[in-house]
Amino acid sequence: MFVIGTAGHVDHGKSALVQALTGIDPDRLQEEKERGMTIDLGFAWLRLPSGREVSIVDVPGHERFIKNMLAGVGGIDLALLVVAADEGVMPQTREHLAILDLLEIKKGLVAITKKDLVDDDWLELVQAEVEELLKPTKLAGSSTTAVSSVTGEGLPDLMSHLEGLLDAIPRRVDLGRPRLPIDRVFSVAGFGTVVTGTLIDGSLSLGEEVEVVPGGLRTRIRGLQSHKQKVSQALPGNRVAANLAGPAKEELQRGQVLTTPGWLHPTQALDVKLRLLAETRPLAHNATVTLFTGADEVEAQVRLLEGDELAPGASTWAQLRLAREVAAVKGDFFVMRSPNATLGGGRILDAYPKRHRRLHAPTLNVLASLEEENPQEVVMGALATQEPCPWDQLLLRCHLPRPDVEAAVNHLVSQGRVIALGNADSPSLLLSREGWMRLKERVTQALQAYHTQFTLRMGMSREELKSRLRLPFGGAHFDAILERLIRDGMVAGEGKQVHLASFQVHLTPQQVAEAAAWQRTLEENPYSPPQTWPLDAELLNFLLEQGQVVKVADGVIFSAQAYKTMVQRIKEHIRERGRITVAEARDLFGTSRRYALALMEHLDQEKITRRIGDERVLR
Repeated sequence: MFVIGTAGHVDHGKSALVQALTGIDPDRLQEEKERGMTIDLGFAWLRLPSGREVSIVDVPGHERFIKNMLAGVGGIDLALLVVAADEGVMPQTREHLAILDLLEIKKGLVAITKKDLVDDDWLELVQAEVEELLKPTKLAGSSTTAVSSVTGEGLPDLMSHLEGLLDAIPRRVDLGRPRLPIDRVFSVAGFGTVVTGTLIDGSLSLGEEVEVVPGGLRTRIRGLQSHKQKVSQALPGNRVAANLAGPAKEELQRGQVLTTPGWLHPTQALDVKLRLLAETRPLAHNATVTLFTGADEVEAQVRLLEGDELAPGASTWAQLRLAREVAAVKGDFFVMRSPNATLGGGRILDAYPKRHRRLHAPTLNVLASLEEENPQEVVMGALATQEPCPWDQLLLRCHLPRPDVEAAVNHLVSQGRVIALGNADSPSLLLSREGWMRLKERVTQALQAYHTQFTLRMGMSREELKSRLRLPFGGAHFDAILERLIRDGMVAGEGKQVHLASFQVHLTPQQVAEAAAWQRTLEENPYSPPQTWPLDAELLNFLLEQGQVVKVADGVIFSAQAYKTMVQRIKEHIRERGRITVAEARDLFGTSRRYALALMEHLDQEKITRRIGDERVLR
């Protein structure tokens, strides 16, 4: 299904035309009826001669309600520009047309209303004026139809033109990531809270769990309607009303997005390609504007990345820093306004960027690649930060159909331009070749620094290495990185420790002598060893790691041979008698209770024995 959006100056007959075409009065507010003008968004639907149904969003034309107009035009497929024959082109005609152009609405037609109020000569002048107005825009060459909502003249021709245009518009791509930008929130007695919007990117189903972003509110769809008809599933491109289970009307607001849980994350920064309107003033670096995207409105600071000022009519790369979080994805359009005028707009290139250096050629090259239509270049642009990127985040940053991203990644991997980590059939983590080299260097530096500081330790714990690398994701992705490094022979790992494959511990002659002397001391009285040690902590730790001595408790260390003998004899004792006490263990080795108790508690911890009262049995 397609969505048609009206545009045009106040009192040029948009709502009257919608009512004449559909039989539905889109002015839903009593104040609108009393003032004779649309203040907020109105909605209707139209059945064309072919039987096809389309949705219509009727927007306000008064300059004071431009923000309400912007909340409705973001999801439209076709624009219906309305110009009154008795007045011709007016200020909001021009502003609405500029907004449609910024949003890259490429299909549309013009309805010249109130035909019954003018003669043919005047009508021809207005038609010529409109055609001239459209020439520099993406709606240049759009058909123009003169109509009267009072007499019905011209309406059949207008319907025919609409039908022909819709045949040429491709259906929305279903990316499997539904988004319903909320443009209305209200409550219905007996049903609860209802939100409406134009569904993009995916489908929603009755009973499905959903999330509201920003905010993270989780709820369930208890009812779905399109054109006041109950449906079990809503598809992309439909005007949808969703009845939500649980939340109060006050918990939701226009501009939030209804979606499936877990994939859409709010953001406070956007990388964009920004175009300034020719009719406005120059825009300075760090200027504050009002940003409109989807159905949302937020204050933003504009960081120009190519200069200190943007001239009217010019384009540039920019980063927008937002006053609060919004829900947006790559490819979404936006419009910027000052309090009294539309300034410009463009398309979002990255919804989750880092802060960039200005006047930095590599950054500008990355942004240029993100603007590319070629999926391979889009993938390379998404990986240009050189940071490891989980697969789900890559899909979000590319905002392309999954098969296109998969094909692009496979090709880039075969060329060696992208490194895929994890399962060969379904990689979980991706990096550019440059990013992989950089990550290997960081790992090498971290481990080398550790080896230099702790010359007698076999390696660093996996958790400490992950912490030092400051990777922004969980353990499974980190394991994929380590597995590849181990497979490549750069890193070796044993248990919970990792070290450079080239690293080996080397004791100095003095350390060898100190270790041997201490071990001889332990063997002199193997079951009651000294409780103090003449070794420094690093050498002692090395002997423990090597298994040459065993620490069973603070202050109690046995030689490896003594420990092995004690464990073996305790097992034999229990097998013969069924259990052992601490006193029996003490007597078994002719030692003190301190050593016997420390040993038995250690064996409990190692799950060799299990305590029952004052006795131990084998596990």
